Amino acid sequence: SRALIFVVVILFCPAQNEPAKIQLRLAGSKRKHNEGRVEVYYNGEWGTVCDDDFSIYAATVVCRELGYVEAVSWSPSAKFGQGEGRIWLDNVHCTGREVTLAECSSNGFGVSDCKHSEDVGVVCSTRRIPGFRFVGNLNIQVEDVRIRAILSWQRKRIPVTEGFVEVREGGRWRQICNEAWTPTNSRVICGMFGFPGEKKMVAMRRKNKYWGHSVNCTGNEAHVSNCRLGPPPTKKGNSTCALGMPVVVSCVPGRVFAPTPVTGFRKAYRQEQPLVRLKGGAVVGEGRVEVLKNGEWGTVCDDNWDLRSATVVCRELGFGSAKEALTGGRMGQGMGPVHMNEVECSGFEKSITECYFNRDSLGCSHEEDAGVRCNVPAMGFQERVRLSGGRNPYEGRVEVLAERNGSLVWGTVCSDSWGTLEATVVCRQLGLGFANHAFQETWYWPGDVSADTVVMSGVRCSGTEMSLSHCLHHGKYIHCPKGGGRFSAGVSCSDTAPDLVLNPQMVEQTTYLEDRPMFMLQCAHEENCLSSSAQGASASDYRRLLRFSSQIHNNGHADFRPKASHHSWIWHECHRHYHSMEVFTHYDLFSLNGSKVAEGHKASFCLEDSECDEGIEKRYACANFGPQGITVGCWDTYRHDIDCQWIDITDVKPGDYIFQVAINPNYEVAESDYSNNIMKCRCRYDGYRIWTYNCHIGGSLSFETDDTFPGLRTNQLSYR
Repeated sequence: SRALIFVVVILFCPAQNEPAKIQLRLAGSKRKHNEGRVEVYYNGEWGTVCDDDFSIYAATVVCRELGYVEAVSWSPSAKFGQGEGRIWLDNVHCTGREVTLAECSSNGFGVSDCKHSEDVGVVCSTRRIPGFRFVGNLNIQVEDVRIRAILSWQRKRIPVTEGFVEVREGGRWRQICNEAWTPTNSRVICGMFGFPGEKKMVAMRRKNKYWGHSVNCTGNEAHVSNCRLGPPPTKKGNSTCALGMPVVVSCVPGRVFAPTPVTGFRKAYRQEQPLVRLKGGAVVGEGRVEVLKNGEWGTVCDDNWDLRSATVVCRELGFGSAKEALTGGRMGQGMGPVHMNEVECSGFEKSITECYFNRDSLGCSHEEDAGVRCNVPAMGFQERVRLSGGRNPYEGRVEVLAERNGSLVWGTVCSDSWGTLEATVVCRQLGLGFANHAFQETWYWPGDVSADTVVMSGVRCSGTEMSLSHCLHHGKYIHCPKGGGRFSAGVSCSDTAPDLVLNPQMVEQTTYLEDRPMFMLQCAHEENCLSSSAQGASASDYRRLLRFSSQIHNNGHADFRPKASHHSWIWHECHRHYHSMEVFTHYDLFSLNGSKVAEGHKASFCLEDSECDEGIEKRYACANFGPQGITVGCWDTYRHDIDCQWIDITDVKPGDYIFQVAINPNYEVAESDYSNNIMKCRCRYDGYRIWTYNCHIGGSLSFETDDTFPGLRTNQLSYR
């Protein structure tokens, strides 16, 4: 036993003075490249670290050793999945000042009583340590990566799709030798810059100084930092790339970013029915993942959701690799079924529908809806618009860069027809989230005096454009009767927004007919809730009313608040309370060919929290001139027996019809998603009874199915 003790002392004493040579990487089921299970390369073998006694100080050492400024958090109990092989370190104690994890005290390498269910993980800051230099690490850790156009004229093209791949190390940009370069490396690089594909390209120019490493990617990495370093290129004389030339990549942009020879970039097109889409995101390339199955859209449960699966979605949609795999309904909660659970992708699938998944979604709720943030090409849109004069970067007068007399100048936008949809595009273009308000007067935001001239007028947006220049607008001839100055357009933006969704089942289950005498409808008649044929009707005449209840949920991330202030609310005698939105819904009845057969009316509302999800308190009430709105996670119910909660069908003949309800039809209040503001039902009326069926919200069905329901399309909501 003495001999054994002596041997142990000899083995571990040197480690107290000279730390063992180790290498680190972040592995496992990652949702970002800067997080994962901590793995240590020691003695020729990768292993993990036990979570016993681990701390934020140890996490900081790990992150700094990997080139990140600091640690954000650490996670016990194999949050990023269980590793394999040895558990190299246990009971790790760090002060946070160590240069390498090997300097921290521990039980010693390989001395552990842990299981892989105790593997520790960390989340590092996204910020890199400036000038950080890595030696011998098996994962690529560099300050930055770029694609630099080969020819000067190519540098003016947006986006830059091909060029030299360069890495910045020690503050200097260096090219990479293509001696061991593979197509899978190009795939990863292109994905990082927002491109779903790559094609072969060869450079014909040599250089003497190259980066001192090669790259070894498998092709399914979301970021080059997840690839491994290969051997250094062959040196000969002054050349550090004797057997190769600089790496050049040529990336293939997705359809929406691909230039066309005539018009530049595509602005609008009737696309084929996709199998996957993103909803609820503030900017291009992010949102809640929804997939189409049996003609109906549904969500994906976040169990096992990681960067590989998210990257498959991003590439399928024409973006690059995923920056982040989002969980917990962070892009808002969807409606309808949960189609996929426990998705596992290799990273090379053409569609998420090709990945393995558990078809049993029991136990998954929309609180677990998965989302993504994708890499998108740098289009330069943010450089062509700015907000000026605001109290913070999220608000101000809108100023755009326009060509006038052969030069680019900054100027203002005419506020005629300026509304929420236009503000939505500006906020998206600037990467500032959702629109909060659109302003038609901006005298309180003086802006840049040199940019007072109106350079853009007649702007009309659908709300889906990537840039304000993609919206309809006047050409070089500006028409702005109000002029600029105080009447220039302005916006305020927000990181969050509400999202109203009508419950279609509630409408379907509560629809019925009532014949009501005019003497009981005088108040409703005064508020224009009856068709024009009611004019001159006697008190004993009856009107036939299609009654129904509406239940409007706020599934967004911000409360829905009326635009009008308290002092402008209108008292409604019928309901005996103030209405904060004079036009909140439209009720209409259409024939099967799309023509309106009943004179629907514009219903005004008092907004309040009727009920809320468990754990959420009501904040808004109509009584006593209280504050109005709908809290996130709550819903406002207008019962079928309330005045004006109907369509007057007295003059409608028996037949088959489409019943439609549109919420917030004039976009008076900004939302994260307007496509779900329309609800349609099929109706059959025999002159005595009515049947309502197949009720659904806009965008919940495939193109083919929704085309069988005439009326408004989900992108034609505005009545402006």
